[in-house]
Amino acid sequence: MNIIGIIPARYGSTRFPGKPLVDIDGKSMIQRVYEQSIKANLLSHVVIATDDDRIMAHVKEFGGNVMMTSPNLQSGTDRCAEIIGMDKDHSWDVVINIQGDEPYIHPEQIDLLCRCFESPETSIATLIKEIKSGDELFNHNNAKVILNKNREAIYFSRAPIPYCRNYPEQEWTRQHIYYKHIGIYGYRAPMLLELSMLPKTKLEIAESLEQLRWIENGYKINTALTSLESIAIDTPADLLKIKTSA
Repeated sequence: MNIIGIIPARYGSTRFPGKPLVDIDGKSMIQRVYEQSIKANLLSHVVIATDDDRIMAHVKEFGGNVMMTSPNLQSGTDRCAEIIGMDKDHSWDVVINIQGDEPYIHPEQIDLLCRCFESPETSIATLIKEIKSGDELFNHNNAKVILNKNREAIYFSRAPIPYCRNYPEQEWTRQHIYYKHIGIYGYRAPMLLELSMLPKTKLEIAESLEQLRWIENGYKINTALTSLESIAIDTPADLLKIKTSA
């Protein structure tokens, strides 16, 4: 399979403008994501998709692959789809959408997601991780996911789901297995282009989770379980997470 990893990188983040260029121990965040991504064994190619000349110039400085996309795109999925539509020199089977704000993403997680597409039944896939603590479960910044018996995601929410009736909240993780969504996606290339044409849905708007658009339109999302944790940088304060975990 020809698998491309695409790292969407916007300059104009509402909560952290210029985030891809922030320095993390001597390298920019986007350089660290790129260098971790190219270590994945199953990716044929990695490219950064940006909407900003400053990011493009910086990526070229450190020798990375980069392509310019429209500044009007609403999501990383849309940015990935535009790259596939522009790249006429290759025929990609699978696209991996790698978060541009996880400077120490594990290459093993990328390969795990790639292996989901060894099954011809998989059109969309993502990663999940078991939630071990109440703090993690009740943190609204963490998207939670419910699975069916086929390990397909049937709903995502920022709320702790399912509701564990008849038990106090501090016992929920002992009474039920909860899963956190790890925000890296894989799509077969034709499916990615199809998803990018879908209008926003009510569930997506309510939860601010784009994957609900796909579920609400009847698409299946396969999942793979990881035990690895990666740290996402959403705000300047999140940089302290890296220092704390170092």
